[in-house]
Amino acid sequence: MRPKKTRVMKFDASIFLLGLIVVLLGGGVFVTIGALRADPIEGAVTRDRVINSLFVFEGAGKPLGTYVFMYYPGTKRAAVFDIPGEVGLILQRINRVDRIDAVYDPQKIATFENEIERLLDIDIGYTFVLNAENLGKAVDLLEGVEIFIPSPVEIYAEDRTVLFPFGLTRLDGDKSQLYITYELSFENPEVVTFRRQRFFLGFIKRLGEQNEVLKNPIVAQTYHSLFKSGSSQRVRTRLFDEYAGVDVERVSIQSVGGNVREVSGKTLLFPYYDGNLIKDIVRQTLTGLTRQTEGGFTDRVFTVEILNGTATVGLAGRTAELLRGFGYEVISIGNADRSDYDATVIIDRSGNENMVRTFGDIIKCKNIRFEQPLEILEDATIQNFEYRSDFILIIGNDFKGRYVEEN
Repeated sequence: MRPKKTRVMKFDASIFLLGLIVVLLGGGVFVTIGALRADPIEGAVTRDRVINSLFVFEGAGKPLGTYVFMYYPGTKRAAVFDIPGEVGLILQRINRVDRIDAVYDPQKIATFENEIERLLDIDIGYTFVLNAENLGKAVDLLEGVEIFIPSPVEIYAEDRTVLFPFGLTRLDGDKSQLYITYELSFENPEVVTFRRQRFFLGFIKRLGEQNEVLKNPIVAQTYHSLFKSGSSQRVRTRLFDEYAGVDVERVSIQSVGGNVREVSGKTLLFPYYDGNLIKDIVRQTLTGLTRQTEGGFTDRVFTVEILNGTATVGLAGRTAELLRGFGYEVISIGNADRSDYDATVIIDRSGNENMVRTFGDIIKCKNIRFEQPLEILEDATIQNFEYRSDFILIIGNDFKGRYVEEN
């Protein structure tokens, strides 16, 4: 009988050990889940996800600048989308066509955030709002923001004096507040937009440079109190830790483009192709952020020459605007050697097959000719302008303004 009892005891011990292992594993899972919930930034990093944050610079209760900052921890790369306030949409909250900033409420930012998520087809994880006054205070805590001013500004008006020197300048809080708020009646609106975009990038860069200073308990308490945000100070600190690794000089910033129309006495900017183009651009951008590439092609901007091989006037120019939205540099547009190309063709001289196929996917063009890149041609010289762009796009009759359509 004793051997039988021994087997029972061994069996009971095995059950106990198995149960202990299950409890330990289960506990580990719960601890991990709890940690990820406690630190959502670490969760995004661990799960290999792009982190989308919304930054709003506010003035007089309305957005002066609205920027979606997309950051991928795996490559430490980022991109920015500028959302103009005049973007026209069918706004769900008010059930009518209006400017996207018509639903902006400083006390209830979620509605505005939701409309931007629908526009770009993304999820926004974090939102930060700084009004002009608090922005000035934040800049002082950052010990200034550096901005390159291309030409001196000297405006003496009855209600405002605007003075900015030429060149690389560090703006203090008061100057920063003035820099993002002033608009002059004779200024091109694109100049105002560009000015605020440059400031935003300078602000993000300074966040990274002063990251450790901002962790000082006294500084941190004051600094984070300036933001309107649904996230905790600890989460914001963790997020800004990640931003410190971004090379802001390489960050691309793009605006939502569209057709301008008058609706009910308001000038609205309706996104191209019923909003589908900006969604495509965002998807392409996210793919670029997460792509792990080798060699020197990781962060470079590819250049394109566009030639119109059809009888449709202005098609090359419209295509250039399309491709610039995807981050390509269009160095020239013109007419092809003839106007009866049936099929669109891409000529690749970059030497990077993956990149040219990505380029082709944008317009669904698979007709690609590969030629030797400049650097491996024995007789190539600087004067050889035939090889000045990475890609040459010759538009054929199968291109319908957005995609190549197969016959």
